[in-house]
Amino acid sequence: MGTKNGRVWILTIFATVFVNSADTCTYGKALEQRSAETVRIASFNIQVFGTSKMAKSHVVDTLAKVIRNFDIVAIQEVRAKSPDVIPSFIKHVNADGSSYQYVIGPRLGRTTSKEQYTFLYDTRRIEVDTTSVGTMQDPGDRLHRPPLFVRFRSRMLPPEQSFTFWMINIHTDPDEVPEEVDALADAFLALKLARPDEDDIILLGDLNAAPKQFGRLGTLHDITWAVSGTTTNTRRTKTYDNLVFERTTTAEYTGRWGVLDLQSTYGLSLQQALEVSDHNPVWAAFTARESIPKNTASLPAHTGRLN
Repeated sequence: MGTKNGRVWILTIFATVFVNSADTCTYGKALEQRSAETVRIASFNIQVFGTSKMAKSHVVDTLAKVIRNFDIVAIQEVRAKSPDVIPSFIKHVNADGSSYQYVIGPRLGRTTSKEQYTFLYDTRRIEVDTTSVGTMQDPGDRLHRPPLFVRFRSRMLPPEQSFTFWMINIHTDPDEVPEEVDALADAFLALKLARPDEDDIILLGDLNAAPKQFGRLGTLHDITWAVSGTTTNTRRTKTYDNLVFERTTTAEYTGRWGVLDLQSTYGLSLQQALEVSDHNPVWAAFTARESIPKNTASLPAHTGRLN
């Protein structure tokens, strides 16, 4: 539990990303095969991902190709009343013999248009702590869609040596970006206090903000972000999506990050790419080995709370 400016926050996860002159950016290039030494984590707002999009086989094929590039993908804007959309999509992803699974949150939103957060992960390389899955409680209604959080661990090494980390999936309201980004800053600080047993937290998603618009989130001690100096939307005009974490704490960050440009990677026209999404996936790479060995015991269930 943390207290900030008179507000009480009871939370369970968060993270920070960092970029410097030594970082390596990959934009619009096909990614090399995933390595046993690294974990490649992505965020992807799949615009209005529901039954209509799933009915377009060429779009689903492209989306499946995107997912197979990564160990974990945080997806925003799942917008479907049917519970079958993500299970059906997973079948398409796994049609080539892959072994992806998913974690999905509840339908959220202040209006009749609800969205869900989802994590897709490669079970051959990543495991999830099933007791850790939760949605941040937001009784003060500071966030239009309270984030989904989950604890993951890489599987390429023995458990006591493996990178273990929290991820928090967020899609801010484009009409309330300054207020919501500030709320994320407060939540980040509270999470650090609430879960000192796990120091690695990665906040990622569609922030609807470039780093210069991160406000208080961008001024937190040691905070950093992966995506910098480039665009992330499909039209190549804005920077909305990012991964945020603490530079020193999350020493597993390799400095490698990128934007998977849908047009250049898959030979699509702008219109074809927009059928897939109005956002490009963004990603960063982390070492599969924990920088500081830690207790690998499973954590108890927790529900984040933000007042």
